[in-house]
Amino acid sequence: MKEQENLIKIFEYALNQEHTGMSFFQASIQRMGMGAAVSAFKRLVQEEEKHIIFINRMLNDIRKGGDIRLELNAEVALKPTNYFDERADSEFLQQCVEGSMIPDVTVFNTAYLIEKDLAEFYRAMAEKTSGKAKEALSMLASWEHGHEEFFKRYRDKLSDVYAHMAWGG
Repeated sequence: MKEQENLIKIFEYALNQEHTGMSFFQASIQRMGMGAAVSAFKRLVQEEEKHIIFINRMLNDIRKGGDIRLELNAEVALKPTNYFDERADSEFLQQCVEGSMIPDVTVFNTAYLIEKDLAEFYRAMAEKTSGKAKEALSMLASWEHGHEEFFKRYRDKLSDVYAHMAWGG
């Protein structure tokens, strides 16, 4: 019973964090206004929605006193995504340079930190659990790590672009 209560708390916390991340991405779409970045963030929102469905299904299984049924979550399992294709990638960075979109660095840095924290949480919780819960948390950690890497890469690229810009004068 204690293990079940702990799993419920872990997945409730995870669900809350996924909602927070999704809200941040949705708000960022409004701020960014650039085609390539907006498309990437919309894909991330869709993935966060899948994380939420995945976690809700596990919570339902746990609350019913049953085992987590990962096989029922196959349709929400995520495959790695390249959020920007090659053209959109260069277009996005060029738009940042031309528009001097300094807020984008902040958005990408914040998104990176959100995803990094969540990936670390899932990894830590996976180490403290076993069975299907461990497997599910490891899957979530892997998905979030992919998001973390995406945001880190763009945060670093944008920071480098701005560090080497000619800023008037």
